[in-house]
Amino acid sequence: MSDATSTASPDQDPAQELPPTTRLQRWRMVLGSPADISCGGVAGRLQEMDQALAALYEEDSQLGARKSRTGGRGNSSPTVSRWLGDIRKYFPSQVVQVMQRDAMERLNLRELLLQPEMLDNVQPDVHLVADLISLGSVIPQNTKATARLVVRKVVDELMKRLEEPMRSAVAGALDRSQRNRRPRHAEIDWNRTIRANLRHWQPEYKTIVPETLIGYGRKARRPQREVILCIDQSGSMANSVVYASIFGAVMASLPAVSTKLVVFDTAVVDLTDQLDDPVDVLFGVQLGGGTDINGAVGYCQGLISEPRNSILVLISDLYEGGVESGLLRRANELVESGVQFITLLALSDEGAPAYDAELAAKLAALGVPSFACTPDAFPQLMAAAIRRDDVAAWAATQGFKTSR
Repeated sequence: MSDATSTASPDQDPAQELPPTTRLQRWRMVLGSPADISCGGVAGRLQEMDQALAALYEEDSQLGARKSRTGGRGNSSPTVSRWLGDIRKYFPSQVVQVMQRDAMERLNLRELLLQPEMLDNVQPDVHLVADLISLGSVIPQNTKATARLVVRKVVDELMKRLEEPMRSAVAGALDRSQRNRRPRHAEIDWNRTIRANLRHWQPEYKTIVPETLIGYGRKARRPQREVILCIDQSGSMANSVVYASIFGAVMASLPAVSTKLVVFDTAVVDLTDQLDDPVDVLFGVQLGGGTDINGAVGYCQGLISEPRNSILVLISDLYEGGVESGLLRRANELVESGVQFITLLALSDEGAPAYDAELAAKLAALGVPSFACTPDAFPQLMAAAIRRDDVAAWAATQGFKTSR
């Protein structure tokens, strides 16, 4: 490795590129100001970057000092607001998001999100949206408009990434979930047609006479599937709530799917009427509180009109505060009636979640597969459920560990 390499990230604006650095300078940036004697100091733009890092990661930083400061009546936080602007200036967006999360955890800066000048400077991401949702009931009136703009920006970016895969997967699965025996030419499912007519193979012509045609189902005038998203709004499920709200809004826009969205803690709230705008859904969520999964599943059970055409997706870490025996009884009733009941222990990119493994295993034994799913894989999960595939087997092919 050469001693002179650029520290600029490909995600940075080219105008913000840093000058070449030596290996000693890079070690100094990693170790912080205590390494000035052994590694030497830094100057210029590197010094500005170092100050932004020190403000967060060194104990005697200005930001850290704000934790214990009390008194005063003003709302302004110029030091933190300036720091948020600095890190966006010096670091790529992925690094900015990590530093913001570290600031929330290390310096207890959540209360500073209640201030408009702070929200103007933060880098929007799913974690920030989760924080704003959790603070929704206490955000001052003069900050709410800014908070909605921040949430709207994140939602719009996620919609761009997730909407088309979701539409394509669900629409494709619906087209193939019903078959007809008198298809038009464009509706013929050639793979199934060939398999059904192999006995009519003509060796002399090296072809098959397709006496029986199998086609994809024609578009129905009424919804072909009922999908209920039942979301645990306890604090640990914050990122899952964000993604589920967006997917719910996408599915609600598909005429062939009747989509309902329910959130719960110890109470149940039906947000189906707000599915035309995911931002409204998110601000209708109250993160935190207890958990009554049995009560929520009971409410969803009452919404189901056609069990064999219904898919119930429970998004929860399964830490039940209600009646576990009642939940298991309802789960068995739903599965026996023909409902496809799936439990997602998380719908996020955060890796393996903490969850009640014992309850997950009990549900799996009843035919309710339980596993964590990433947002990018969720469209294919819904497609598999719509086609009535074995969802547990599908999860295994995707590398998702299911409870047993």
